[in-house]
Amino acid sequence: MASYIDTHVHLNADQYEEDLQEVIDRALQANVEKMIVIGFDRKTIERAMKLVEEYDFIYAVIGWHPVDAIDCTDETLEWIEMLAKHPKVVGIGETGLDYYWDKSPKDIQEYWFRKQIQLAQKCSLPIIIHNREATGDVVRILHEENAASVGGIMHCYGGSVETARECIAMNFMISLGGPVTFKNARQPKEVAKEIPLEHLLIETDAPYLAPHPYRGKRNEPCFVLLVAEEIARLKELPVEDVAKATTENAKRFFGICD
Repeated sequence: MASYIDTHVHLNADQYEEDLQEVIDRALQANVEKMIVIGFDRKTIERAMKLVEEYDFIYAVIGWHPVDAIDCTDETLEWIEMLAKHPKVVGIGETGLDYYWDKSPKDIQEYWFRKQIQLAQKCSLPIIIHNREATGDVVRILHEENAASVGGIMHCYGGSVETARECIAMNFMISLGGPVTFKNARQPKEVAKEIPLEHLLIETDAPYLAPHPYRGKRNEPCFVLLVAEEIARLKELPVEDVAKATTENAKRFFGICD
């Protein structure tokens, strides 16, 4: 039977406070064998670190979100660097640029984005990229900071096939989430069709961005199989092929063993 890895999930979010174990149980029953929990501020990083200690199939990525870049400090990054020594911390992020929300000025976002790329290089960990309405600047900074030296993931990718190929050339994986299942999601569907399986990962970004037919509701890691099914449909492949490839990609990328 096919198994899956949700490479980007927020089990540390407040939305799961009342039923976290049930959410995890549903994921395991759906053959989601491993989950990568993302910590992006102090509270969610602390929760992510607790989860990796409690569950052997949960790993963590830790960093500082661009929306909250204005709250980041040198001491913050020193703390993240210390925590990143944990063997189950498998990446730095999510970081990047977000031009949709206006909490943090663009120059401050860029400063801490560059700092986290440099931290990822120092820690020899991949970097997980958040990009919202900032593709040109994100790609430019990745080039300028030689992010290819550690590689990373374009999280919940919604850009063009051409930009995806440019990121792949920089040693980045392309991760598709719930939006690929949306009827009007032209670019994610094109990416799913055109980008070879060896460069793809799947994710939920739960509790956000639930796939069809749950759009608008709370997302859960068990729904990652709906992402795999849509990619399989678009590629005209058995879903087992997509599950096998993306699971192997995730294990190889994050250095995760069974």
